Amino acid sequence: MTETPVTLQTTPAGGGLTPSAEAARLMRLATYASVSVAGILIVAKIVAWMLTDSVSLLSTLIDSLLDAAASMVNLIAVRHALQPADAEHRFGHGKAEPLAGLAQAAFIVGSAVFLMIEAGERIVHPTVIHHATVGYGVMVFSIVLTVLLVAFQRYVVKKSGSVAISADSLHYQTDVLINGSVLVSIFLASEMGFTVADPIFAIGIAMFIIWTAWKIGIEALNILMDHELPPEDRRRIVEIACAQDGVEGVHDLRTRSSGTQVFIQMHVEMDGDMPLREAHEIADVVELEVGRAFPNAEVIVHQDPEGVEDVERELT
Repeated sequence: MTETPVTLQTTPAGGGLTPSAEAARLMRLATYASVSVAGILIVAKIVAWMLTDSVSLLSTLIDSLLDAAASMVNLIAVRHALQPADAEHRFGHGKAEPLAGLAQAAFIVGSAVFLMIEAGERIVHPTVIHHATVGYGVMVFSIVLTVLLVAFQRYVVKKSGSVAISADSLHYQTDVLINGSVLVSIFLASEMGFTVADPIFAIGIAMFIIWTAWKIGIEALNILMDHELPPEDRRRIVEIACAQDGVEGVHDLRTRSSGTQVFIQMHVEMDGDMPLREAHEIADVVELEVGRAFPNAEVIVHQDPEGVEDVERELT
């Protein structure tokens, strides 16, 4: 029996980039955009923090500094992950993406711990916020710029399925909420005289950041540990395989992902008296149809006579 790996690389009508090449281009653009946005916000927030002395605004500055570091890690990881498979890495370099995700989680937790320490000190020794209008302006600017970045990142994730870009996007989505909460805290502290609101909001932001890091870390760890695809995807694979003429059943389905690449292996059951060539052709059809449903997948189908799994169970 033979096993034939098939990877779909369909060229759109009229020529142009293949979907994988277009996804790679978008992923690179997303990393450049992320680093650029983080750099712009760092400069703006440094000025605003120095003028206002707001600890909640300091929290967003720290977050932006770590955004820049995490985005640089992402940029390097994505460039590495997009390298094609070679003799020493037959499954490609896609695991660089979840490694970047774990690094992001570590950066995020570190920022949250520092922020909680700083906020605790401000609860004991509260300070008055100055130049609140500067804080308002910087936060509104930050929200607008971050929303634009997140919208682009979500588009890239939809097109590429990139884990690293998804983790980066999740981080920046929390930044939108964080910046909004800072606006509220500056208003309460400067306009209402509720100075303790500033550090309280900062602690709440820190807890939210830790929750975000947990989500990013779990997703990255699942990929590094070769976690199976979601149940709905596995059911879809079985349905596609069983819908092909000559296929009597599927067993030993194994799936995993590595960056944007997905690997699918399965045993397809057919009539034991079927000629080998015909069985091979049916397996090719299964590979192609599953590949169409999962364009970034490498699909490997092993052909088994129907009932062989039951016989193996009886013998063991």
